[in-house]
Amino acid sequence: MASDLPAPATGARDGVIRVMLVDDSAVIRGLFTRALEADPELQVVASVGDGKMAVAALKRTPVDIIILDIEMPVMDGLTALPLLKEVLPEVRVIMASTLTRKNAEVSLRAMRDGAADYVTKPSSTSELTSAEHFKQELIAKIKALVGSRRSPRLDRPGMPPRPASVPPVGQAATAAVAPAGSERHPLFPRAKGGPLTLRPMVHDVPEVIAIGSSTGGPQALFQVLGNLPKNLRQPILITQHMPATFTTILAEHLTRIADRPCSEAVDGQVLQPGHIYVAPGDFHMIVESQGTSKVLRLLKTPPENFCRPAVDPMLRSLAAIYGRRLLVIILTGMGQDGMRGSDVVVQSGGMIIGQDEASSVVWGMPGAVATAGLCSQILPLSDIGPFILKQAMRTAA
Repeated sequence: MASDLPAPATGARDGVIRVMLVDDSAVIRGLFTRALEADPELQVVASVGDGKMAVAALKRTPVDIIILDIEMPVMDGLTALPLLKEVLPEVRVIMASTLTRKNAEVSLRAMRDGAADYVTKPSSTSELTSAEHFKQELIAKIKALVGSRRSPRLDRPGMPPRPASVPPVGQAATAAVAPAGSERHPLFPRAKGGPLTLRPMVHDVPEVIAIGSSTGGPQALFQVLGNLPKNLRQPILITQHMPATFTTILAEHLTRIADRPCSEAVDGQVLQPGHIYVAPGDFHMIVESQGTSKVLRLLKTPPENFCRPAVDPMLRSLAAIYGRRLLVIILTGMGQDGMRGSDVVVQSGGMIIGQDEASSVVWGMPGAVATAGLCSQILPLSDIGPFILKQAMRTAA
């Protein structure tokens, strides 16, 4: 953290994530505070009712992460976001809103402007009180986003004591890389601190490109697809962990950024060259062969890796059809969705590219495939678009 942080109070325990809550409802802020501070690794150090107050509070009390409501009087969340980042550029911001089309649009704009992630709030205080899944999701995102970059916790009466030793959350290993051409059994992790093992490059020209992403994914997708020419012939399939409504808006944003057709997948839709397809919220997206056509299918089968849509089902279906002619990109995200699907891709002869740790908002998903020895390349975000283009524009030998 920055050197101007206040010195820890006497008896403070280190390793705690300091949170600011910004919401015009005092009731909501109170519920958030109780939910977060039930976890000994989190401390709410500021709680304010609008964006203007948040900017002023941040100047007095630097924090690790801000939960920022969208619709507020005086100054809304989208207006406050750049001002907060100006005060403390390294602060992580999670946008919080109810699930409406307007709020989904604003949340995606906020992520383009520097927000790290978003959460969809239950629509009423009674739902929020009982929404254990929402509370768990919020806490998991906070810990993944902040990782081991923490501050001293100022103990307060009635707060649970923090355990004497808590391992860093979301801490990823150093991305040293073993020489290209090294082999490692898929899903066999490297030794702690050892180099990441790269698989040999696949030399078949890909016929389809698949991308999996989660936390930080929209920002990464905007950059990767914005770096690709609109005449790229391969269809691109995207599974981004998002609820319905958000995936609709994401597809609209990608259409503008990529300057090529992009839409939510529709069941029974035939894959077309040059199109981008986004898995809709709450549906797994897979591909089936029907004669000479490749057809999208949307499934309500159980969540995988606690997600629906999930990356693994998409990758399994594509590996079965395309084999060596499949290129997979695993971008920033929490958890390890995509790792087992990537194993199937590798066994079928396809190629996996992982985003590197330094450019990832959270190095969970790409870190999982990298440390499992499944990647042929581990690249910074800025290099992924050019790499896709180079592979896609090659001519068959």
